[in-house]
Amino acid sequence: MIPKDILKKIRRIQITTSHMVTDVFAGQYKSVFKGKGMEFDEVRQYQPGDDVRSIDWNVTARLGHPYIKKFVEERELTVMFAVDVSSSTYFGTTDKLKSQIAAEICSLLAFSAIKNNDKVGLIVFSEGIELFVPPRKGLKHILRIIREVIYFKPKGSGTNISAALEYLNKICKRKSVVFVISDFLTGDFKKALAISNKKHDIVAISITDPKERNLTSAGVIEFADAETGELFFVDTSDERVRDEFDSRSQEIFHKRKKTFSSVGVDNIDIHSDKPYVNELIKFFRMRERRMK
Repeated sequence: MIPKDILKKIRRIQITTSHMVTDVFAGQYKSVFKGKGMEFDEVRQYQPGDDVRSIDWNVTARLGHPYIKKFVEERELTVMFAVDVSSSTYFGTTDKLKSQIAAEICSLLAFSAIKNNDKVGLIVFSEGIELFVPPRKGLKHILRIIREVIYFKPKGSGTNISAALEYLNKICKRKSVVFVISDFLTGDFKKALAISNKKHDIVAISITDPKERNLTSAGVIEFADAETGELFFVDTSDERVRDEFDSRSQEIFHKRKKTFSSVGVDNIDIHSDKPYVNELIKFFRMRERRMK
């Protein structure tokens, strides 16, 4: 039985994201993510102006009149969400946790997908694979995915993006559009990302809290590593400590950006203190320009 507060949250996200899909993302999703190509539809008699390269010579020879093959765009896609539920995603110093933003983005893109009759699936991961929901169509299925992303209680606390990508390659035999949603605060996943991106269209959605980039002066503070539980004290009033923290943070985020660029993976960089819709729109427009 799902608690009432979770049901309200699902309903609220459904209403909000449905409106965004209709008002903001109408047409953009479809123009950016194409189907698997062209599929055969029918054979019809040749008409003046038809491309001679489309002539079906076997049918033409059999019937004694020129016939051409007619093709239509195969629009249907499989869209997969690989969502990080490690302990570090349950962190937030703004009005939303990183995990809440991940759920809303996942919902928005999922509604865009079903509006275009695409199949949608889900992989939930921490240091291991926590849950797999096979790709399907329909509103009921999408609501289940939203529920899982919001309500799921992970067993693990760490993060293993490489394992999630390896699992993706095993269960998705055909090319899919894959949104990997994480804070990407983990070890080396470059090799696994490169391999997966050759088989699929990978889009990395990285979510960052402002306090993960800059340390503010607030005296001596006790910190806990979200994924290991290790406790330590930091004197945030010390300017050298703050400078070192900021420098290391910039190094981490620069390395992350460089990793995505080096393997040809598009990255949507979301900051939890800024509207994520703006970054999603920027991404769609960038992809649209690149495809022209």
